[in-house]
Amino acid sequence: MSTAAATARLLNPATYDAAEFDPATRRLLRATIDWFEAKGNARIAAEVRTDVWYADFIEFLARERAFSMLLTPARDAGGDPHKRWDTARNAAFNEILGFYGLQYWYAWQVTILGLGPIWQSDNEAARARAADLLDEGAIFAFGLSERDHGADIYSTDMVLTPDGDGGLRATGGKYYIGNGNLAGMVSVFGRRADVEGPEGYVFFAADSAHPAYRLIKNVVYGQMYVSAFDLEDYPVRPQDVLHTGVEAFEAALNTINIGKFNLGFCSIGMAEHCFHETVTQAESRVLFGRRVTEFGQVRRILCEAYARLLAAKLYAARAIDYVRDASREDRRYLLYTPVNKMQVTTEGERIVRLLAEVISAKGFERDSYFESAKNIIDGLPKLEGTVHVNRALTLKFLPQYLFGAAALQAPAQRRDAADDAFLFAQGPTRGLGKIEFPDWRPVFDAFGEVPNVAIFREQAESLVTLVQEAQLTPDQMSADLDFQQSLAQLFTLLPYGQLILEQAQIDNTPQDVVDLVFETLVRDFSATAIELHGKASSTEAQQRWALDNVRKPAIDEERSDRIYTEVRALAGAYVMP
Repeated sequence: MSTAAATARLLNPATYDAAEFDPATRRLLRATIDWFEAKGNARIAAEVRTDVWYADFIEFLARERAFSMLLTPARDAGGDPHKRWDTARNAAFNEILGFYGLQYWYAWQVTILGLGPIWQSDNEAARARAADLLDEGAIFAFGLSERDHGADIYSTDMVLTPDGDGGLRATGGKYYIGNGNLAGMVSVFGRRADVEGPEGYVFFAADSAHPAYRLIKNVVYGQMYVSAFDLEDYPVRPQDVLHTGVEAFEAALNTINIGKFNLGFCSIGMAEHCFHETVTQAESRVLFGRRVTEFGQVRRILCEAYARLLAAKLYAARAIDYVRDASREDRRYLLYTPVNKMQVTTEGERIVRLLAEVISAKGFERDSYFESAKNIIDGLPKLEGTVHVNRALTLKFLPQYLFGAAALQAPAQRRDAADDAFLFAQGPTRGLGKIEFPDWRPVFDAFGEVPNVAIFREQAESLVTLVQEAQLTPDQMSADLDFQQSLAQLFTLLPYGQLILEQAQIDNTPQDVVDLVFETLVRDFSATAIELHGKASSTEAQQRWALDNVRKPAIDEERSDRIYTEVRALAGAYVMP
């Protein structure tokens, strides 16, 4: 197989053209790649080990008006046809930034979070100021987390007191707030001292340059600025208030719904760069008279890492369509978004761990991308709600998903130049357990001739049997969070597999790739079933179910040979200058 054919599946800056997007988007994405390529590996690798703010990167973004173009909704664009909130192109930008370093992606991610409450607000003055700041190249911040409470918004200690003149005074601290050093606007969550309960919540916009905004420190060592700051009798004018009461609470959760989706694409970009670096190093290195890529264990590791990377890319690409097609009547995205956040990011971390066994000592060298990536990629599963929180969240969807028969169609592929306005009009956050899904089986049946899809289809069906016949105890579903984690991971594999297959249909993905991907899912289902078997609260019926549903995937050596030829063809396809 030619190198060009092999690299078509992974991001390769040397050949990237973003043909699915409009000319203005293609130009910006290409300009971003070119900026990093010109900066070069040596400078990026050296700077990532410092705590010097990446002012040159922020200046590049301002010069290109990147955030203004990508993060201004059409409503606030002043008629500029290139400005819109387009989830598909934002996903591509996420992947590119992750490819060059999580530290660069982070400034973008927290700007998105900071803008969330603003774009959900009807405060026209605040919206206009945000749009103007974006035009000027400003970055934004999201003031939700606190040192003692994390992101527990029920317990905020940011307290607002009426000032007697129609305004409020805010006092309290925020912790782990990205971009808090230079944000033009910081969306801050707090509560009124004079109003009890949810009606007392307030989201307001603060200015990091105000004298009453006291920046304390960067709580991490790195180029990105993860701040701790205090507001000391900060004046909150009526025009600074974004949301009050229950709407403020919902704005926080809906902002996280928007932001968490980005994490998977950053993880994919990081894993892709690590994959290029690892395969190139392994193919060029000779030990005991053989290329490293000729060792059996290396072949197994690289094929598994490749399968997991392609699976993540297929899932994430299809999840974009569900986010863009979302509405009050179709809220399926609320399942697929946390799966993109937790499953794809943990897969990215797992891929890099696998690759570390191959790249070996090279992965510790100071001039490698791998060295910095392996030390930070595990942060992604912990952002915007931990993996544990998001796994527990998916269980709310389990009954309607497993037994769904709603008359809902799968969305068409969405790469059109449209504004995704619904993301800022998601509405109430309740009712997740009532969201309807159609039958999940048809797309699995469409791939019934693919050996490992057929095996996984049997395992998926068995999960229905578990719920029906090896009934979950009240304690397991109410208090046993450890048991719930294994159950949720088993369930997550179903929508993960479903969207992988839907995207495989759209892309005409070769059967070899689909079979390899589902080989890993069969193994994962079996491993998690064994994990559930060993849980302290598992019943005898659940233990029998677990053992009955351990499956060996279908092994096809000829297919593996073809895939591994594709993997080895990636060697040298991309090397950062």
